Amino acid sequence: MSLLNVGARALLANQVALQTTGHNIANVSTAGYSRQNVVMETVQGQFTGSGYIGKGVQVATILRNHNELLTRQAAAAQAARAGDTVRADRLAQMQDIFRGGADGLGAAITDMLNSLVDVVASPSDMTARTVTLTRMDEMAARMRSSASLLQELEYSVNEQLQTNTTRINALAKSIGAVNEEIARAKGNGQSPNDLLDQRDQLVRDLNQYIQTTQVPADDGTLGVFVGGSQALVLGSKASEVLVAESRQFPGSQLMQLYFKPEGGAPVELNEAMLGGGEVAGLLRFANHDLAEGRNLLGRMAMAIGSTINYQQGMGLTLGGEQGKPLFALPTSALGRTSGAAKGIVDFTGPLGTSDFAASDYEVRFTAPPAGQVIRLSDGQTTAFTDLADLRGQQIDGLTFDFTTAGTANERVLFKPFADAAANIKALVFSPRDLAAANPVNAAMGTHNSGTLQLAKLEATGSHWKTSGTPTSYVNPPEVVNTGVVGDATLATPAVPAQVTLRYDQAQGGFIVTGTSEPPLNISPPGSYMAGTTVIPYTSGEAIRINGWAITLQGTPKDGDTVAVGDAKLSGDIYTRNAGNASALMALRDEKMFDESTLSDGYAGLMAQVGTRTQSAQYAASLSDSIASNLEASRTAVSGVNLDEEAARLIQYQQAYQASSKMLQIAQNIFDNLIQSMGR
Repeated sequence: MSLLNVGARALLANQVALQTTGHNIANVSTAGYSRQNVVMETVQGQFTGSGYIGKGVQVATILRNHNELLTRQAAAAQAARAGDTVRADRLAQMQDIFRGGADGLGAAITDMLNSLVDVVASPSDMTARTVTLTRMDEMAARMRSSASLLQELEYSVNEQLQTNTTRINALAKSIGAVNEEIARAKGNGQSPNDLLDQRDQLVRDLNQYIQTTQVPADDGTLGVFVGGSQALVLGSKASEVLVAESRQFPGSQLMQLYFKPEGGAPVELNEAMLGGGEVAGLLRFANHDLAEGRNLLGRMAMAIGSTINYQQGMGLTLGGEQGKPLFALPTSALGRTSGAAKGIVDFTGPLGTSDFAASDYEVRFTAPPAGQVIRLSDGQTTAFTDLADLRGQQIDGLTFDFTTAGTANERVLFKPFADAAANIKALVFSPRDLAAANPVNAAMGTHNSGTLQLAKLEATGSHWKTSGTPTSYVNPPEVVNTGVVGDATLATPAVPAQVTLRYDQAQGGFIVTGTSEPPLNISPPGSYMAGTTVIPYTSGEAIRINGWAITLQGTPKDGDTVAVGDAKLSGDIYTRNAGNASALMALRDEKMFDESTLSDGYAGLMAQVGTRTQSAQYAASLSDSIASNLEASRTAVSGVNLDEEAARLIQYQQAYQASSKMLQIAQNIFDNLIQSMGR
């Protein structure tokens, strides 16, 4: 009987080994499956006077080939890869929006500015004027089109976020259900290998969407945490996550991930604590990359529109009227907060558009009414002592105007450029309303004996320029900012009735009569005396007086004069003047965007978006390499090798056959014994 028992045990043990090997082969393509091995142990021998006689073999357990450290590292790397990949893909889509070529926004800007060449050549030509206005309308339309494509991209991202959170919640419930099954199975003292594989695969799937931390419990369940410390799964209980607009900044379109415990209120998770996963990558794209793209486009719309509107206001239409705004633009943006603060950011302050930064801003009331303004793109801060101090400061060409201060530690978010491109539109369509003429004219004295010549004459209103670059605004007493017309701010040009500049050779400069306003070339202004003080003359250097600037060149003689006055006082001669059209055309060489000229601004935008995209693609490539290597290491431990399994199959088959032979021999011995006993 002992031999029969030994054979039977061996047969059963090898049958289990064959079954386990077949199970491995069957699941070679099953995601998350870990190879299993049969662990056999010797049955305790029977003691006799001759010593211990072996009683065969039995199966101790089915071992799951699994490395906990590698599994967790691979899951974390997979989360990082998913986040980097989805962000890189979305950035590539945004880069396609800011494309070059003839149908790109850059070409529309260039065509708009170049169309002014014909207006300069023939200021009264209606066809040339119409072409320019059409080009301006096309430029505004392409701005709006680009903004619309960004909105569509944002919608797509938000939809994917909603889909991903639904998937996260479903996976969390599945992990909770498997946890419950594992806890029950643990009671029999053996490891439920297939359930553990199923749970690990669910965790890997979950890390595709959000990075998790796993903490095993004594009962065999696995706690799954997100956002640093929020228990998404605890035992068999699963909480939920959802994506919604930030409650701290309502109306800001700033998306955040919320954790909703069972029976509790949603808690906003810190985006920086999310780690990897598609949700983290999409939130980073929506709140940072897409926001920067909007800001770059919006800043361009505001800078181009404001500058052209300003210069348009410095000229005269064919009807002899001050030019009206060519583009409709926002004049302010509302601050977003859930607290008590109320404020706006104003674009109509006295700094130039070249100071605009493509960024969002936060005003933080650290010790109300004192606080600081933070430029979110680079963290630069500007402190203020109270609301009046804040209102009096010009920060990147913006004025922050609060009517109500916030409470302690309250934060207010401003997105000044987010909607600018979506709302820009052309306002002027009649060619007669293009202000191509200069409102001031100049004439050399008829008795001049020197070589003095007029190089440039322009009305600057409250805006004057140095070396072709908008640097600051100066508001002389007679210059008035007229507020908002058609959603754009214009400054009234100060046109002199009759101002005479007479050259005094002995003092090397001009004496000005006809105005009491001090030229900007005189410092300090209080030292100026009309009709007496000499303005130093340098050939090619502008003389700026009361909102207009004249540039002379050549060598004047003593007594040479230049008369400057209202262009409309000379009949309709101004209709054949293209001074302001020339100034509009010259804007293409103005530095507006981070030291880039207006004509190069779009190329700079493309470069910034392209650099960000390239960086994201490199990060995605790197994280993919790391994740692939870790997954290969995990698979080397847990994966099924068909060659090895085939070898084991032959090994266990032979052992099974040998065990069967052992039973056959035992049966023959037993039969012979029975026959002998029967005789």
